[in-house]
Amino acid sequence: MTQQANDRVEAFISGFNGQALTAGHAEYDKSRSLWNGVIDRKPLLIAHCDAAAQVADAIRFGRAEGLAIAVRGGGHSYAGNSCCDGGLMIHLGTMNKVVVDPVKRRAVCGGGATWGDLDAATQAHGLATPGGFISHTGIGGLTLGGGIGWLSKLAGLSCDNLVAAEVVMADSRILRATADENPDLFWALRGGGGNFGVVTSFEFALHPVGMVSLGLFFFGLEQVAEALRFSRELVKSLPASVNGFLAIGLSAPPAPFVPPEHHFRTGHALLVAGLGPEEEHQAVVAQVRNAVRPLFEWVTPIPYVALQQLFNGSATWGSLGYEKALYLDELSDAAIAVIGEHVPRKTSPLSFCPVFTMTGAYRTPADGDTAFGGSRGAGYVFNIEAAAADLETYEADRAWVRNFWDAMRPHATGSGGYVNFMVDADEDRVRASYGDAKYQRLAAIKTRYDPDNTFRLNVNIKPA
Repeated sequence: MTQQANDRVEAFISGFNGQALTAGHAEYDKSRSLWNGVIDRKPLLIAHCDAAAQVADAIRFGRAEGLAIAVRGGGHSYAGNSCCDGGLMIHLGTMNKVVVDPVKRRAVCGGGATWGDLDAATQAHGLATPGGFISHTGIGGLTLGGGIGWLSKLAGLSCDNLVAAEVVMADSRILRATADENPDLFWALRGGGGNFGVVTSFEFALHPVGMVSLGLFFFGLEQVAEALRFSRELVKSLPASVNGFLAIGLSAPPAPFVPPEHHFRTGHALLVAGLGPEEEHQAVVAQVRNAVRPLFEWVTPIPYVALQQLFNGSATWGSLGYEKALYLDELSDAAIAVIGEHVPRKTSPLSFCPVFTMTGAYRTPADGDTAFGGSRGAGYVFNIEAAAADLETYEADRAWVRNFWDAMRPHATGSGGYVNFMVDADEDRVRASYGDAKYQRLAAIKTRYDPDNTFRLNVNIKPA
């Protein structure tokens, strides 16, 4: 960096109404670190922003200097999109306040809030909104890309429950986006990712959610065909109050509810979460017990906040991660055969396939109602996830993910995928995920609000 450029950085830092860091500052390495320990990028400048006006100032400076701009909310992107080498990181971590209106059933959240922040605030009033399976994930990236969660059968995606957003645009304007204000931007934010601006505030609709009835049934690898054939039929017939989830290739944790002889054993888990009358959940539990004998089970009431944290242990901060996903209309016998072949080849006990069953309110909106990059008719989001504590294991399971994904492709719904699970986001696959009509509409909106593609460190939609 030239002395003149260095002087301009120093001038920005001295005039910035927030904390701005460069290499050598005591907090620099902590600020640039991300959840995925594979990512080790060093931005020229980190701007910690507490308000939209500070974000606007940072964008203005970054554009003037020709810097790549990364936006960090929860820092949970597998691809590391929230940090960049030699550019500007806009860090929203301190913008994590959540204000709940229990009468209107609304929550207003800062752009740096995590689902843990939001869940804690809303559950104080017996309310919640769909969002994620790992509680330290940021609300921003998840919502902008769609947002699948335990409540998606009840209330749809996170983006379906977004009712308003405050957005700082590429030209540093601060806009409000709702169904009535800047409706094209509002449409694009609900599934189009971080392509259109920096969202500094999200307002969500909330739903009554109290204690949850959880049933977890664990089957051995030798039961793959029987267990998964039964599970695919069960999830289709579940009552509206019960949601199903498959943890394929899960290694049983050394938890109190797991018999010691099964600690770290790899198998397949069927989880059913009851959000309504307990007797409806009990009927489902009885149905499972009468059909397939699991190696062990765990049936218990559980606070919704604890349910949201159930898989946190498989995604500890700093673990090395990689993932690829696709949509399945059906969990066919042929797909189950691929699962039976590939799951035993994983190396890390933390690697597994979280499989989301997409039913109920997920299917209520039409495909064009939001910018969400997926078919509302798909039956499953099938994610293949590598997670490891060391580089050698990570590299082995990254190869496992890629080979497994290639083998599942013939059974998938098209060549696209859920953009929040897209690490290798080449343009053709991004287009396939949205479809031609939706992609062209998004590109036109991108041209209106970000013609220079300032916000490109994401699953990128290029200006038309």
